[in-house]
Amino acid sequence: MQVPEQAAAEAAAQELTAFLEGRREQIAQRWADAPLFRTVFTVSRDEAVEACKAVVDALVDVASAGLLDNIAAPGFDSVREQLGRMAAARARSGFSPAQIAEEAAGLRVTTADVLRGELRDLPGDQAQEVRLALTVLMGTLSLVIMEATVDASEELIARQRLQLLEVATPVINLWEGVVAVPLIGTLDSARSQVVMESLLNAIVEQRARYAILDITGVPTVDSLVAQHLMKTVAAARLMGAECIVSGIRPAIAQTIVHLGIDLSSVLTRSSLADALAHALGQQGIEVSHTAGAGPR
Repeated sequence: MQVPEQAAAEAAAQELTAFLEGRREQIAQRWADAPLFRTVFTVSRDEAVEACKAVVDALVDVASAGLLDNIAAPGFDSVREQLGRMAAARARSGFSPAQIAEEAAGLRVTTADVLRGELRDLPGDQAQEVRLALTVLMGTLSLVIMEATVDASEELIARQRLQLLEVATPVINLWEGVVAVPLIGTLDSARSQVVMESLLNAIVEQRARYAILDITGVPTVDSLVAQHLMKTVAAARLMGAECIVSGIRPAIAQTIVHLGIDLSSVLTRSSLADALAHALGQQGIEVSHTAGAGPR
C-alpha cells in the first residue's frame, strides 16, 4: 500500500513526464540558445536543437521510470556520450567545472519558466510537487553533466600528459645511422613506454644501427628504472640496432652495484660523447681528440 507522500511523488513524476513530452520542442528551442549547447553545436542552430531534444527525451525516460534522483538511470545512457562531448568542448575552451555546473543549472531555470504556465490549473500542493520533481530531475541531470565533465577533464589531462612526455623525450639524429635519446627527470613506466616507442620508430625511420640512451639527466636509478632500460635495449636489438647507455655517473654506478643490478649485457659509456665516438668507430669513422674538445 502506497503512503500519501509516495503516491504524490509518483503523480508528480507522471505530470512532469507529460509536461516534458508536450513541451519538448519549446524546451529544446530555449535550450539551444543556452551557452552549454550554443557554443558546442556551432554548425547550425538546428543541430543544437536536435541535441537538446535528445536530452529532453532522456529526461522523459528517467521521469517516466520514477528515477528522478538516480544518476545511473538507464534513460541517461543515450545522452552520456553527447554530454561528454559538450563537457569536453567547454573544458577545452578553458571553462572550470564550477562554470560548467552553473551553465547546467541554467537549464533548470529555463525549463521552470516553460513549466510555470502548465501549473496554473493545478492545485497548489500538486503544483509544488511537480516543481520539486523538476528540481530533483534537473539536479540529477547536472550531476550527470558534471560526471561527464570530470571524465572529459581526466581524458584531456591524460592526453596532455602524454604530449608532454613526447615533447620531453626527443629522439635526436646525431649522425647517419646513429640516434640518441637524452633522458631528463624521473623515468616511470608511462614515460619508459614513450621512450621505447619513440626510439624504435626513430630506428626504423633513420635506419639507425646504433641507439644511445643518455641518462645524464636522470637523478636516480633503481631496479625499476634499470628494468625499463633493459627492456628498451632488448627492443632496440630486436630492431637490428645496438643500444648504448651513456651518462652513468659515479653515484649511479655505486647505486647499481649496491642494488645488485646486472647490466653486464648492456654496452655502457660514461658520456654521450664517448657513446657517439664508439658508434662512429664501429662504422669505421675515425674520431680524434683535441685539447679541451670532444671527439671530432
